[in-house]
Amino acid sequence: MGIAERREREREEVRRKILDAAQELFASEGYERVTMRRIAEAIEYSPTTIYLHFKDKDELVHELCQEDFAKLLAEMGRQAPPTDPKDALVQLGLGYARFGLQFPNHYRFMFLTPFGPDHEPTGAGLQAYEMVRTAVAQAIAAGGFRTKDVDTVAQVLWASVHGAVALLITYGAEKFPCTPAVPDLVGQVVENALRGFLAAEPAEATRPRLRPDERKKKAR
Repeated sequence: MGIAERREREREEVRRKILDAAQELFASEGYERVTMRRIAEAIEYSPTTIYLHFKDKDELVHELCQEDFAKLLAEMGRQAPPTDPKDALVQLGLGYARFGLQFPNHYRFMFLTPFGPDHEPTGAGLQAYEMVRTAVAQAIAAGGFRTKDVDTVAQVLWASVHGAVALLITYGAEKFPCTPAVPDLVGQVVENALRGFLAAEPAEATRPRLRPDERKKKAR
């Protein structure tokens, strides 16, 4: 290995240390409280070294988010989508939850850390969300949902799964009140959220409603 290659490898190793330390600190201490100096102290480098790799904290956060959302996107797209878009949404929800529960610190950083007002999801983060929106749009086009509002369905599904994942990360399955979390909690949350948007079955939609007196006669 030549001198240039060795220096580049050492540079990448330092950069990786900075990113790993920053992610852990953001998740444990909060974005606002963590400074570049604090990150430097955590890895026993000078602040100047940090600035050789990242011009400011926003650039560091942006790179961390891109890395983490790329992992989330890969997990959500790990399996080929089912033909039925509603089944595809269940699969996407379960993939999202798997990532969060496998990488809780990453998830805290991505979804439970309040960033500055200029921080917006880009790249892989938007792609992951678009996977959900696309499946929702396909379900609506196929007549599977009673609403035509893609964003409402996508946001409700995301919020529902996020709530389950956040609780499991924060409390742990064994520390739920009264009884441990049911093993298929995330799956039930996804299915319940979808059920609220399902179009009525044709038989249910066309079945005539009986008046109270007719129901009594039928009961006899």
